Amino acid sequence: MSVLVTNIGELVTNDPALGEGPLGILTDAALVAEEGRVAWVGPSTRAPAADYGLDVAGAAVIPGFVDSHTHLVFAGDRVDEFEARMRGVPYTGGGIVTTVAATRTADDATLRANLARLVIEARRQGTTTIEIKSGYGLTVADEERSLRLAREATPETTFLGAHVVPPEYAGRTEEYVALVTGPMLAAAAPHARWVDVFCERGAFDVDAARTVLRAGLAAGLTPRVHANQLGPGPGVALAVEVGAASADHCTHLSGQDIDALAGSDTVATLLPGAEFSTRSPYPDARRLLDAGVTVALASDANPGSSYTTSMPFCIALAVREMRMTPGEALWAATAGGAAALRRDDVGRLTPGARADLAVLDAPSYRHLAYRPGVPLIRTVLIGGEPL
Repeated sequence: MSVLVTNIGELVTNDPALGEGPLGILTDAALVAEEGRVAWVGPSTRAPAADYGLDVAGAAVIPGFVDSHTHLVFAGDRVDEFEARMRGVPYTGGGIVTTVAATRTADDATLRANLARLVIEARRQGTTTIEIKSGYGLTVADEERSLRLAREATPETTFLGAHVVPPEYAGRTEEYVALVTGPMLAAAAPHARWVDVFCERGAFDVDAARTVLRAGLAAGLTPRVHANQLGPGPGVALAVEVGAASADHCTHLSGQDIDALAGSDTVATLLPGAEFSTRSPYPDARRLLDAGVTVALASDANPGSSYTTSMPFCIALAVREMRMTPGEALWAATAGGAAALRRDDVGRLTPGARADLAVLDAPSYRHLAYRPGVPLIRTVLIGGEPL
């Protein structure tokens, strides 16, 4: 089956060879999807015939968002913690154990239903590719379960057994790291593509983090790193050292960190929802972009520090608070996220790519930042099929 999307006022392809500027913008455009892939893009007047037609009446069409950092397998919420932060209590990451306790006691049906609810919520806001981490189980059985459930929703699953040291291992970090790199990794690896670690004060130091990532590599998983969120530290340098696909957060960066990222294939994934929710300083995306670093935007959707699945909201924050242009923010939320997942089949609308797209209730992608909080996603196609 083929679908012709026509009368597109502004089509963002993310391919400069197809259109204007870095976003490869075409006006008065059309797109044909066939068997789940983009088969053709070009002027509406030259569009080929297709089995079905979708006239978007002059609206903008963008690639579906690629959300490369979420934590969606959990039970309960932490609204009390959020309220306390709004009263001035600083964020330390310590509330993770609250979610761990709730997740461990929840049954599969409860976790699956909450996960499905959040994935649908994200898709309705234009997200067509999503990464999901474990990290709220922190036992062999619960981490395996979390990843098994996450794999039902996405192939982009990440083993985050090294999220924090659980209470039963307090003061015994080395023993917990041995569990993570031994039985827990063995149980988790069949359900995961990635391995991640929270390299931060109060979580795992650089030596423990390196041990976890190297073990993941040996098991066939590719590293990602939670790096430099709460303060300066070795996380970004470690990410580059081990060839991580992405260093995530990157809130507190030195010049050496930026130089290391610029000279590597590691993407800097920025998570402005976390800064919004924790009243923390925002990363300076401008410094990264000006240095030539590849930047991605992601939601960090989780119940503690960024309880949002809205990539449009993250785009608005990035433009307002992180000195990104609307075009840079959209690229980071689409092609940048694809780079962070080492995917070349999503995050763009070019022949051969997946036909994952969002039709905006607006004439231009710039309205995503211009009209924050407004539900501008009119229609979503995933693999050429309407949501």
